Amino acid sequence: MNLIFEDSPHFHGSASTFKIMGAVCLALVPTLIAATWLYGLGAPLLVLVCIATALVSEHLCCAIMHRESTAGDMSCVVTAMLFAFTLPATCPFWVAVLGTAFAIVVVKMMFGGIGNNFANPAVAARIFVMVALPSALSSYPDVAGKPLDAITGATPLAMESNPYSIMDMLLGNHAGALGETCIITLLAGYLFLLAIKVVDAWATLPFIGTVAVIMGLAGEDVVFQLLSGGLALGAFFMATDYTTTPMTSKGKIIFGVGCGLITSLVRLFAAAPEGVAFSILFMNMFVPLIDRYTRPRPVGGVKNALV
Repeated sequence: MNLIFEDSPHFHGSASTFKIMGAVCLALVPTLIAATWLYGLGAPLLVLVCIATALVSEHLCCAIMHRESTAGDMSCVVTAMLFAFTLPATCPFWVAVLGTAFAIVVVKMMFGGIGNNFANPAVAARIFVMVALPSALSSYPDVAGKPLDAITGATPLAMESNPYSIMDMLLGNHAGALGETCIITLLAGYLFLLAIKVVDAWATLPFIGTVAVIMGLAGEDVVFQLLSGGLALGAFFMATDYTTTPMTSKGKIIFGVGCGLITSLVRLFAAAPEGVAFSILFMNMFVPLIDRYTRPRPVGGVKNALV
């Protein structure tokens, strides 16, 4: 049996990788501004540390591999920002450096660089830190002008009951990761990417819709479940990644439903309160299989034939 290996993403259009990644970075800026307002200067400093680490790591990897540096295509900057957004603003810088280096060196470059990684680097790095250094993610700074080093607490998902209003959840007025709490800015960034056709909604809507349906059937507060945790960040910016999600609309729907199902099951039955990262990483592994069974069949071709 002869196997054909193809690099992704297979994006047809005039936009370059630099322009696409630059647009994603621009879409993330409002959330970074909100995080700075909510949590102080520690938020942008943490993001800058992650970006610097990503740029250096990718450049060094390319030098070691005797390849032209790809650090300038902005893909590593997107990875760094997304990973930083999953961390508390009080996260030690060395943890951010370690996680970012893991994302770029191990998850991305060791598999050949952009288009070859099987998993979303930011998601994989988040899980790596969660497993290897759980204490770094055990507490989150509160807001409302309280000192970052004085007030820490659990995220809303980890609480027995929700003490926050819907407006608090939308504006990010609660404890949480620096890029996961302000839903309004995340939504604005996602709608911007939709408007310029950098992303689509084929995976995002099934992801969110599946969580809403399952949580509703389970008797949970659906609005609270949709506005808390990393669901918005994951559905808007991670489940829309070109490389690690299916190529076809049908495949993206399957991917989104799978992510929503796993996220809901983890929230309902697992010891960990949040399952967005686990769900995306798990579904990343099935993308080649999904693509195989959902890609259009050429005229006269044999369905699912081995090549």
